[in-house]
Amino acid sequence: MNSELNMKYIVLIGDGMADYPIAELDNRTPLEVARTPNMDYIARAGRLGRIKTIPEGMSPASDVAQISILGYDPKIYYTGRGPLEAANLGIELVEDDVAFRCNLVTVSADALIDYSAGHISSKEAAILIKFLDRKIGTNRFRFYPGVSYRHLILAKRGTEEHLQDLKCMPPHDISGQSIAKNLPKGENRDIIIKLMQDSRQILEKHEINQVRIDLKENPANMIWLWGQGMKPTLPKFRDKYGITGSVISAVDLIKGLGKILGLEVINVPGATGYYDTDYEGKAKAALRSLENKDFVFVHVEAPDEAGHNGDLREKITAIERFDQLIVGTILNAFKRKKNFRLLVMPDHATPISLKTHTADTVFFGIFGEDVVSGGFPKYSEKEAQKSDLYFENGYQLMDYFIKTSKKDKGT
Repeated sequence: MNSELNMKYIVLIGDGMADYPIAELDNRTPLEVARTPNMDYIARAGRLGRIKTIPEGMSPASDVAQISILGYDPKIYYTGRGPLEAANLGIELVEDDVAFRCNLVTVSADALIDYSAGHISSKEAAILIKFLDRKIGTNRFRFYPGVSYRHLILAKRGTEEHLQDLKCMPPHDISGQSIAKNLPKGENRDIIIKLMQDSRQILEKHEINQVRIDLKENPANMIWLWGQGMKPTLPKFRDKYGITGSVISAVDLIKGLGKILGLEVINVPGATGYYDTDYEGKAKAALRSLENKDFVFVHVEAPDEAGHNGDLREKITAIERFDQLIVGTILNAFKRKKNFRLLVMPDHATPISLKTHTADTVFFGIFGEDVVSGGFPKYSEKEAQKSDLYFENGYQLMDYFIKTSKKDKGT
């Protein structure tokens, strides 16, 4: 089944890569300015298209977009971000549990200063999360450490208090804003607000934060709870598409989604989910996985982090590294072969000017067997607007990517 002749399907995601024209760049986007010879080659030799990854009325969150890209309708299958991350941490949810994403954040007075607590190290963060679990964890609420600032709280029997229905703001959307105005809203919100407020009293005194302050680093002096949801049920990827596959990411959300879909999750040493991630290590791991798998999904978080930070230089650099070390490495391995398809795209836009996600239509480049060249000169938002290939429902793209090629080959 996995012989050299079998089709290989490769999906490369530059998270938040899409953007708006920026005056500082002569009204060009970071993608238009960045040196991206490999993605430009895909635009010329393959085809560009446009896609709406965020259904109307849904939040422009990465989890919604990734579910859509992988071929599942978020309106049917999405239950929240927390349960996806719980799956990667090996936390088993039962029917009435609610999982919350738990950020370690930096606050000052009534302002949320930093949604990532200075991108605190996983080692420091684990100490703080375990400390909180000892101090304020209960049989109802348990704390679980994740990666860097990204962690989890499991609310046992949370549906009894309708905690899944609370309106919780993502911290990366409210940097610099009032804490009081952005606390959870809805029935029984006080339960969750108390956990957040209690954490502040405990964390501000912790020695790790005293050291971080001395080093002029942002302290992790509060938790922020959001992205809650219940256990999802999605059909396995192999059952849906008839192929085996792998997922490569540093982010618990993506890895958890991969596990739920029955895809192998490949952990790459040096993959951090930030600017310093091991791009090339991810690409090489993807190529190794394709020796015995049919499909690989590679996710890179760095452009999105730069967008949230409003860091134009780092966003351009992240895009260029993605192009050179991820796209280039994989493209060079397959460019002269047959029996493959390569899809490169952002999941959503994270404009520098807004520092948050938007629900704008994004675009993709597709290259490989049976893909007719569109001759687009540049891989960019502007060039994609000229394409007549468009998916109003984002989940249809994976069907097009996989099923049309299988149909062409008579399988």
